[in-house]
Amino acid sequence: MSQEPAESGQPALDTVEEAAEARGPGADGQAGQGVAALTLGSIGVVYGDIGTSPLYALREGLRYAARDGLLPSEVIGVVSLLLWALIVIVTGKYVLFLLRADNHGEGGTLSLLALTQSALGRRTAVLLLLGIAGAALFYGDAAITPAISVLSAVEGLGLVTPDLAPYVLPLAVAILVALFAVQHRGTGAIARWFGPITALWFLVMAVAGARQIVGQPAILAALDPLEALRFLAGHGTVSLLVLGATFLAVTGAEALYADLGHFGRRPIRIAWLGLVFPSLAVNYLGQDALVLQRPEAFTDPFFLLVPGWALLPLVLLATVATVIASQAVITGTYSLTQQAIQLGLLPRLVIRHTSETRTGQIYLPLVNWLLLAAVLLLVLLFESSDALASAYGIAVTGTMIVTSLLAFLFVRHGWGWPLAGALAAVAPLLGVELAFLAANLLKLPEGGYVPILIAALLGVVMWTWTRGAAILFDKTRASLVPLEGFVESLGGSRAALVPGTAVFLTGDPLTAPGALLHNLKHNHALHRRNIVLTVRTAETPRVPDDERVSVERLGDRFLRVELRFGYMETPEVPKALRQCRRHGLAFDMMSTSFFLGRRKLRPDPRSGLPAWQDKLFIALAEVAADPTDFYALPPNRVVELGSQIAI
Repeated sequence: MSQEPAESGQPALDTVEEAAEARGPGADGQAGQGVAALTLGSIGVVYGDIGTSPLYALREGLRYAARDGLLPSEVIGVVSLLLWALIVIVTGKYVLFLLRADNHGEGGTLSLLALTQSALGRRTAVLLLLGIAGAALFYGDAAITPAISVLSAVEGLGLVTPDLAPYVLPLAVAILVALFAVQHRGTGAIARWFGPITALWFLVMAVAGARQIVGQPAILAALDPLEALRFLAGHGTVSLLVLGATFLAVTGAEALYADLGHFGRRPIRIAWLGLVFPSLAVNYLGQDALVLQRPEAFTDPFFLLVPGWALLPLVLLATVATVIASQAVITGTYSLTQQAIQLGLLPRLVIRHTSETRTGQIYLPLVNWLLLAAVLLLVLLFESSDALASAYGIAVTGTMIVTSLLAFLFVRHGWGWPLAGALAAVAPLLGVELAFLAANLLKLPEGGYVPILIAALLGVVMWTWTRGAAILFDKTRASLVPLEGFVESLGGSRAALVPGTAVFLTGDPLTAPGALLHNLKHNHALHRRNIVLTVRTAETPRVPDDERVSVERLGDRFLRVELRFGYMETPEVPKALRQCRRHGLAFDMMSTSFFLGRRKLRPDPRSGLPAWQDKLFIALAEVAADPTDFYALPPNRVVELGSQIAI
């Protein structure tokens, strides 16, 4: 995989960097700070989303079950379904299975895609479509998570006093706007508190639930999986609706895998098994115990767990917890977008670093404001967490199915498992997820179409970009001049020699860059030293410094240099060029000029793309970040030479 800098038109989060001063602890989480610090950090980042699910998950399941009244067996069956969803999907699939499939310590859908590509030795159309689908569905989920989380927390004010109910929606909007507005500053100063605050949130939830379980120990029958199966077997269509609602309890499970490289599998597993899962289980059982005792409490069992004097503090803590969960989703979106850009699924976008010392803290302005617009639109359209819950779940289920399919391909070809073994490991998980997907599809008319539309839009954008880039490369290939032959032909050139170094960025190191040809044709000049530079994206998250640079001499005045970056790294070209000293190649930036090819694209009915897709690709190319910014080139040392291409 490679970027074409001159010619083409995981859950990293702030808390991560506070938890590990070193850049990523790897799969075992031993580098940087100790396991305890990493475990606490993971609680604030990895489990923020899934930790706010008790605000609405069980409530929605009970709401469907209560359409014809609530029997004690139905109350127990609903929570049993929910608990076993957590056990099978989160504990079984992610904690015990997928955390083992790390790409040099990194996890997540796109890391698994790169890992599978490496195992197969190529990028197939199936892999590309799975990668696009997984990334697109994540964006659909990312738009809904902040909206439903913040709304569900602020709605607790209506229980404190009905007089505050009219202010719920404006307050939720204000919190969300403020959250997105401060993203450009970074959150390093407060990120160190995310872990402790979220840990307190889990402990408070556990205590609140335990109080109710003591009074209704009969609810412990829900730990028997037969209760879940009996409910499914005896309630027809209602059981599917309840199944779709209880799936809300596992939203956020993908973060376990996406943040593998930031914390390591051991801290993530310790946090889940030692605090997060027990707290969630006790809280859900406590909510259900309350409903057993007071069936009318099913309308809001979470906040009714506590006595009246504790309600306002719980609402405030819930609001802070949902802001932290939303922050994790936002920064996770930045990280995924950076990976998608590096893997060639999206055009270059402006990426800004919010910390001079911690490379994981990034900010993408365009992504930030588009995501805010989507979140606010959802809040204003649905107005309540009850209504938004109908739109939630489909995108998450789709992402999980994509992950399972990629996992099957990886364990089959990467780990070399026999077909029967790979099927035995993945098929049961895939079957459960398909059942959840079928259940969630029943919510399409009630709002489930929203994440599908968002994912479809992003999928079309990514598919268009990859197709257009491939067609553009094929169209320009015919006019390419082999680099080595071109260098040999310059032996008798009468071009004027000018002092300094010229760096020509190109996506194809075997052919002469267009900027070089244009410079020679129009300016009749050649620098004393010329560097043909290619920036490539590796199939690993990071590239060691000793593998960053390769240099090949092509005569007295030409060198071919390749810089390699991982798909989770920012390609800072000047910084990487300084590493050329170990190859005997020193750069003085004040005497170095960077030549970029600027392409002006125009539609061509014979391009192979439909007219609408042709125009979309051109529009995407126009909003792409300037290569000068993307590659961190010094602006006063950049020269751009343009050409027109029909596509």
